[in-house]
Amino acid sequence: MRALHTADWHIGQTLNGWSREAEHARFFAALTDLMVEEQIDLLLVAGDIFDTTNPSGESQRLFYRTMAAMKSRLPDLRVILTGGNHDPALRLEAPGDVLDSLDIHTIGTVHRTGGAVDLDRHLIPVPGPDGAPALYVLAIPFLRAADLSGLSFASDQGEDTVIEAARRFHAELTEAALSRIGDLPLLAMGHLHCTGGLEAEGAERRILIGGSHAVPPDIYPPRIDYVALGHLHGPQSLDGGRVRYSGSCFPLSASEIRYTHGVTILDIDGCDISAAHHAIPLPAPVLRLPASGTLTLDELETALAEIAPIEDVNLRPLVYVELLAEEAPSVMMGRAEALLREAPVRPAGIRIHRAAEDSAEPPAPAPSLGETSPEELFARAFEARNGFAPEDRHLAAFRDVLAEV
Repeated sequence: MRALHTADWHIGQTLNGWSREAEHARFFAALTDLMVEEQIDLLLVAGDIFDTTNPSGESQRLFYRTMAAMKSRLPDLRVILTGGNHDPALRLEAPGDVLDSLDIHTIGTVHRTGGAVDLDRHLIPVPGPDGAPALYVLAIPFLRAADLSGLSFASDQGEDTVIEAARRFHAELTEAALSRIGDLPLLAMGHLHCTGGLEAEGAERRILIGGSHAVPPDIYPPRIDYVALGHLHGPQSLDGGRVRYSGSCFPLSASEIRYTHGVTILDIDGCDISAAHHAIPLPAPVLRLPASGTLTLDELETALAEIAPIEDVNLRPLVYVELLAEEAPSVMMGRAEALLREAPVRPAGIRIHRAAEDSAEPPAPAPSLGETSPEELFARAFEARNGFAPEDRHLAAFRDVLAEV
């Protein structure tokens, strides 16, 4: 049997106001072609199918159109989708009666019966060629506080309490599953942050039950043969490859440009499961100008002139620009924006960096709280982050926020 593990589609995402719908459509077409070519029997989508808990009609239409296309070309395909922290849990499950009849199973939230997890909802059999179950999948969505029985934040154990509650949850669920499946292979799905996983700055939050918690990969009992995870956007393996993030479909932020985006293909022979990353070409380029360091406005103009035009504006390169401060930031920003408007690109963001100053002097000590004010702290933080001092418009915006607080 062959399975494909993917996650973090984030359908409906926009970047600096630019829709990613055309990119998603092209990615799904490539994904469907790959599944046909590789003769995939089982598709696992481990959360964050949508980018928001209130996806637009266009986003939902694209999702269902994709499911229909996959089933049309692979009639025997079984699909299992679990909810992530971005997903509308109940909305994912709403068309369940229709989707189940098509072997498309959606689990958006944890279901319980009499206090115990409803195994009939979360343990999904995957039939082999003879129609009998060849393996089982524990479909576990993003976990919220109410999903972990016995969890109490009154204890001074803090994060250890969360880890133990998560460990207990997965151990009990696995034990219940084993009483049904015997020696058949067992896969699990999840959407959380495992310790040891590499984050993409600005794209992901360390999440479990809505807090800032990460859990060790050994919360998954060793009897689980493979764990298909979502949430971290870089493809990576933990626990010797048994626990894996497939990564996001394409760069969703500047820090993801360095990733080799794609999916994970599983070859399953009994309980022997091998996983291999399969890269999928980006539907549209996502660039950092320059690739490292900073450039001047003249260098930016030269770099933009080298970008080949693309007729479909929604598939033009998304460009992040890192500029070296040569004059007033507001003047530079205006000139950079004008250059980008004339170029065949979609501006994703502009940052201006002040030239590093060589100095052997140690940094000045931070002032005590009694020696400063919120506005002064804001000004220091703004300059440290952006490389130049805040202008009047920035200070005015800060004062408005401060007044509301």
